[in-house]
Amino acid sequence: MAPQDGDPRRSRPDFTTGGVDSARAGLVRLQQEPPVWTFGDLRIRRYRATDHATVLELHREGLAQVGLRPGDGVYYDHDFFRMEDIYLRNDGEFIVGELDGELVAMGGLRRADLVPGGSARAFGGYAPGAPKLDAVEMVRLRVRPGVQRRGFGAAVVLALEQRAAEFGYRVLRADTTELQEPALKLYRNFGWKETRRELIGGIVNIYLEKKLR
Repeated sequence: MAPQDGDPRRSRPDFTTGGVDSARAGLVRLQQEPPVWTFGDLRIRRYRATDHATVLELHREGLAQVGLRPGDGVYYDHDFFRMEDIYLRNDGEFIVGELDGELVAMGGLRRADLVPGGSARAFGGYAPGAPKLDAVEMVRLRVRPGVQRRGFGAAVVLALEQRAAEFGYRVLRADTTELQEPALKLYRNFGWKETRRELIGGIVNIYLEKKLR
């Protein structure tokens, strides 16, 4: 039965569509530092060390879902073993989404000068950041397969865009592969523009960016 006039469900945001408008209507900031949001039943908070095993498993599950594997020139996970250095203590952020006590979504921001681009990423490179904050990468967007298409990815993107603006970055950058169509669609829905493509190990890597100011 559809909600009738006067029914409180009538004005409740629809969190199932995954759209940008749904994310903006439904994402609620509960706490500034450390940041906490809600999106329907999803609670989004900062990563903790106790999340490590689940975050790594979610990352690997997401790449396996689209056929990406270690050794393909695109796959890498060395940043998950330096979460404090690369994300939390270096003008970045890493957030996770919990649903009924289970970690089901995640995403991070890291300074674009910390980890090399292209195929060099697969070799585990890392460098200290420059003094000036300019570009930040949005990375590691993952949503557990069983709860996809409920807007959780859009909520994580919006929360990370908020954090990037709060840090004072000028531009957001990201890259994904041709195989990861949902991620590519999500970025484009939020106004990101493709800047170039690169063939790495037979896989097309797509680079995107979005200006914040």
